[in-house]
Amino acid sequence: MKKAFAFIILLFSSLHSFSQSQVEMADGMRSSGKIYVVVGGLITILLGILLFLILIDKKVRDIEKRINKK
Repeated sequence: MKKAFAFIILLFSSLHSFSQSQVEMADGMRSSGKIYVVVGGLITILLGILLFLILIDKKVRDIEKRINKK
């Protein structure tokens, strides 16, 4: 339990130190408006993966129903 608590504290302290650094590339992309293209692309990819997983789950559920009927 102590190890897990120490790990969580170290994790959050490292995240806090990373969040304070400035990233020049992100600032440049934000100022030119290209960051919205990147975010849009990522959202499109993630939605595609989510849709794919939902369709696969539906197909597996249908196959499981057919197997259980026999």
